[in-house]
Amino acid sequence: MTSTSSPGSTSGSTTRRQVLARTGASVASIAFAGALTELFTGTAAARGHAGYGPLVPDPAGLLDLPRGFRYKVLSREGEPLRSGEGPVPGNHDGMTALPGRRGRIHLVRNHENRATARLGVPTVAGLTYDPAAKGGCTALELDGRGSVLAERVAIAGTAVNCAGGPTPWNTWLTCEETEDKAGTNGYTKDHGFIFEVDPAAPHRTGAVPLTAMGRFQHEAIAVDPYSGIVYETEDAFQRPFGLFYRFLPEKPLGGTGSLRAGGTLEAMRVPGVPDLSAIQETGASFDGVSWVPVPDPQAIETPIRLQDFGPQGITHAQKLEGCYWNGRSVYFVSSFARSGDGSAADHYGQVWRYEPHRRRLTLVVAFGPDTDLQLPGESPDNICLAPGGGLMVCEDGDGAQHVYGVTKRGEVYALARNAQNIGTAEAPEWGEFAGVTFSPDGDTMYVNCYTPGTTFAVTGPWC
Repeated sequence: MTSTSSPGSTSGSTTRRQVLARTGASVASIAFAGALTELFTGTAAARGHAGYGPLVPDPAGLLDLPRGFRYKVLSREGEPLRSGEGPVPGNHDGMTALPGRRGRIHLVRNHENRATARLGVPTVAGLTYDPAAKGGCTALELDGRGSVLAERVAIAGTAVNCAGGPTPWNTWLTCEETEDKAGTNGYTKDHGFIFEVDPAAPHRTGAVPLTAMGRFQHEAIAVDPYSGIVYETEDAFQRPFGLFYRFLPEKPLGGTGSLRAGGTLEAMRVPGVPDLSAIQETGASFDGVSWVPVPDPQAIETPIRLQDFGPQGITHAQKLEGCYWNGRSVYFVSSFARSGDGSAADHYGQVWRYEPHRRRLTLVVAFGPDTDLQLPGESPDNICLAPGGGLMVCEDGDGAQHVYGVTKRGEVYALARNAQNIGTAEAPEWGEFAGVTFSPDGDTMYVNCYTPGTTFAVTGPWC
């Protein structure tokens, strides 16, 4: 192991936003290190800040925001799809916003539906992979004022669509977070694949599994815009947990449908590190990262994470979730690790940076484990760059659920809090946030509430 830092980088421990500390609130242990200038770069005007002030309770009981911010409900589970294809499905998860013609925006949204889901994605001819599966994606088309013009099914018959990621050619790769085979849960086809979705023209992409990209419990992807390599996270729940993958396409950056041509799937091996949770010191870097071909990407007999990668083994991590590309690096999230589940150590969230040109992996953000679950700043899930600089993170843990920001100074601030109580007055419970993303012009943040499935558009004094 070698410890490295970049010129002008910041390291050391920080806490939740200082105002919380001054008011006596419990704080999280959050440490930052590495190339923070790159990590937190947004638009050219990015300044970074310490947040937008305290959250104001929403009289409507939906979404608490800072003063000056407003929300609009774009879509809600159970309401009729504007296409007339059926009701809006539930379990809203990963999402992206893609530019359309004449200033329009295409939102494409995952529905993490299992076989028992109450509101599945309606099956549509030419867009359905397995009629027995209830997951998939819906797509919303917005005009320049943010009004919904259309809402329809974009893919159906997939299972447990968790997250995914956009492509440089403005499509969405939706990921199945399951390994169920045909015959399980009534499914008629094998599941555990990635599918490409064009929200502007869904029938252009149809419902074709990208089998060469692997069959496993997918979470998210990020595409290297220079090489076309696709990085993939695996959210496996049981030991030995998931792997971090890269897919080398036969037709890199080939546009819509090009990933169907196949390619090579490899898994990341970090020398001397069988479990990423064991690394606790931010700034810890590992050179000489290698990529090992996956013996059986289809996992015909054995799940990939259990396959034989040779005497040096392979590197695992619990709860690998969000993934995005920025600068010359790919970043990915481990939402938490628990030694009681079999992880090497405990944490409440890690953000890792991999630099392909250096073959170097660095731990740049670490959360907890002394996190107050009622305050923002634990169990990061979906993650994106805010246009004004900093990270915007969806929280998926216990207690109150937030969308929170992380600044380059190591401050955590709440941007939104889910006010929809799905528990009781005596034992309140709130659904997680998912799919945080921004409009191409950076003026609007879109985010989903998982339960009850709700898609919000948030506007305000972004800076």
